[in-house]
Amino acid sequence: MAVWAIADTHLSFGANKPMDIFPGWQNHAERLKKNWNALVGEDDTVVIPGDISWGMTEQEALPDLVFLDALNGKKLLLKGNHDFWWTSMKKLGELKDANGLASLTFIHNNSAAAESIAVCGTRGWMPDAGDDDKVLRREAGRLRMSIESALHTGLEPVAFLHYPPIYENAVCEEIFSVLREYGIRRCFFGHLHFEKTDRFRKLERKGIVFSLVSADFLSFSPLPIVRDGKIF
Repeated sequence: MAVWAIADTHLSFGANKPMDIFPGWQNHAERLKKNWNALVGEDDTVVIPGDISWGMTEQEALPDLVFLDALNGKKLLLKGNHDFWWTSMKKLGELKDANGLASLTFIHNNSAAAESIAVCGTRGWMPDAGDDDKVLRREAGRLRMSIESALHTGLEPVAFLHYPPIYENAVCEEIFSVLREYGIRRCFFGHLHFEKTDRFRKLERKGIVFSLVSADFLSFSPLPIVRDGKIF
């Protein structure tokens, strides 16, 4: 059994937002499905840290969630900046139950055990995303709550964010300080596209290793995070 990660699936089965207009994104849903099912086992877990669906409402996002539910393994979903369909945990739970999306779990102020780690995280905030102190404080608080939840499992907390907490020479200090406060060692993020180099493959800052897991960066193949109890 293993844990995998891939962000930014940007599915649009229920919305008119094709990704084919972008270089390298042609037929990306089919490529994702083929690669995913070739790698991920039925007992594995895949973490998707944001930008899951282009749907603006739950009903528009539903075909995308059905698509993900049909793929191998359990899925842990976190919110991205384009996930406008993401409402409250209560409503998401009702959507899941009403449509039999048994393999999906939503991470929001909570955590989930997956093999030898506890998956935690939030959407986050980029250093250059604007000076919205209210949103930034909220995201830092959500990250803290999620990590606290993870600590109760007794497993090592591994953080997943949508926005990168570090970028170029900039750092989102409020998010970064929470990661350091709790001794987080691994953090995975998405949001960045068209990256051509390995600079975000494993970038270490202050004892934390950061890795980009955007779908196009990974060539639409989930990245292994844990195998046989070992964290990569």
